[in-house]
Amino acid sequence: MFITRRERFSSAHKLINPKLSNKENQDVFGKCFNIHGHNYELFVTVTGSINRKSGFVMDLKDLKALIHTKVINKLDHKYINEVPFMTGRISSTENLCIAIWEELEEPIKNLGGKLYKIKITETENNYFEYFG
Repeated sequence: MFITRRERFSSAHKLINPKLSNKENQDVFGKCFNIHGHNYELFVTVTGSINRKSGFVMDLKDLKALIHTKVINKLDHKYINEVPFMTGRISSTENLCIAIWEELEEPIKNLGGKLYKIKITETENNYFEYFG
């Protein structure tokens, strides 16, 4: 069984590789080298067996609380480049997916589920999926 929780957050970021010059960053990232923001949608998919006692893979209110504590509260209306779990990473949405996975994988396991997928919608045309 698979269950998915959707959350939303708004954040700003600047695509920059500190190992490159400003000119090289401008060439690689174009207008995304400037600070800009998105209204993101985050989809966290968990898999597992249905608990006979509850009928749940995991309690969605527990999953919601975990996502808010570990991710949303740290990202919403923040500058992604300065979020602690993004330290040392280019703030691409690809890297954001990986960082969110790393934040959630073990706590979800502790709640009895297995993290299956992180999906982030950045715009209506662009979305990113990470399966660990």
